[in-house]
Amino acid sequence: MIGDNVEGMTISFRPRRSALFLPASNPKALAKARSLPADVVILDLEDAVAPEAKAEARQAAIAAVAEGGFGRRELVVRTNGLDTPWGADDLSAMTAAGPDAVLVPKVNTPEEVRAYDAALAQAPAHTRLWIMIETCACLPLLHQIAACGADSRLAGFVLGTNDLAKEMRARLTPARTPFLPVMTMAVSAARAHGLIVLDGVCNDFRDLERFRAEAEQGLEFGFDGKSLIHPDQIEPCNAVFSPSAEEQAWAEAVVTAFAAPENGGKGAIRVEGRMVELLHLEQARQVLAMVRAISVG
Repeated sequence: MIGDNVEGMTISFRPRRSALFLPASNPKALAKARSLPADVVILDLEDAVAPEAKAEARQAAIAAVAEGGFGRRELVVRTNGLDTPWGADDLSAMTAAGPDAVLVPKVNTPEEVRAYDAALAQAPAHTRLWIMIETCACLPLLHQIAACGADSRLAGFVLGTNDLAKEMRARLTPARTPFLPVMTMAVSAARAHGLIVLDGVCNDFRDLERFRAEAEQGLEFGFDGKSLIHPDQIEPCNAVFSPSAEEQAWAEAVVTAFAAPENGGKGAIRVEGRMVELLHLEQARQVLAMVRAISVG
C-alpha cells in the first residue's frame, strides 16, 4: 500500500480506478499492458480463453507474473472456478506464482470463499483473494461473504454484470436499471467489511460517451473503480475516478481549517461558508490520500 501522512494521520491507499481484463493467452496484449496507465491488470484464464487454450494461457500467466515489469500496476489473475476441469490447476499454479491477487468467478456462498482461501493457503502472504459478484445465489449472502475478509485472504469484490444479466434474464441497458440494487448491495457489503469493490465492465468499448456515463454512475454509487475490456477505456476511467481540482482544493481547505489552533478539539467548524464535521475531515483526508497515491504512481 502507498502511505500518505495527512496532518499526523497515515492513510494507506492504492488507487484501483481502472482494472483492465486481458486474455492471458495473448502475448501482445500482455506486453502492451506493461506500458498502459491502468491501475490494475487482470490476466484472464476464464471467459476470455477457449477450453483448448486453458493450459497454454495458464503457463503464459505464470511466465508474466515471474517476468514482472508491471511497475506500480497491481497484477491480478482471474482463474477458472474450482468446479471446472481447470480450476484446481489454476489455483495451484497461482499459489506458486504469487500475483498480487487471484480473482475467482461465480462465488455463491461463504463456504466457497473458504474453499478458495484454502486452495491458496501456501501462496505468498501478499497474494489476496478477489471474487466476482455475478450470480443470483450470492446476492442475499453478500454481507456474510464479505465478512470472510476478517480471517481469510478475501480483499475484493468485482461486479460481473454480464453473468448477472444472463442469470436474471435482465437487459443490460445503458441505465443498468435492473442492477442498481445489486450495485448498492455490493458496495455496502464491501464497505462494511473493508473490501475493495470494482464496478462491472461496459461491453460497448467503442462508445466512450456511454462508458464515461457508466463510470460516473459507478463513482456515484461508491465503487473504487471499474473493470475494463479495452485500453481505450482506461483514460476516461482514470479521469472519472480521480479527484477533480475542485475536490482537491476543498479537501485541502478542510484539512487546513481543522488543523488551525482555534479549531482544536472542535467537532464542527465553518469552512468557506459551509458547516463541516469530523466525518468531512475523514473524507478530505481520503481525497488527499488518493491524490498523493496517483501522483506517486
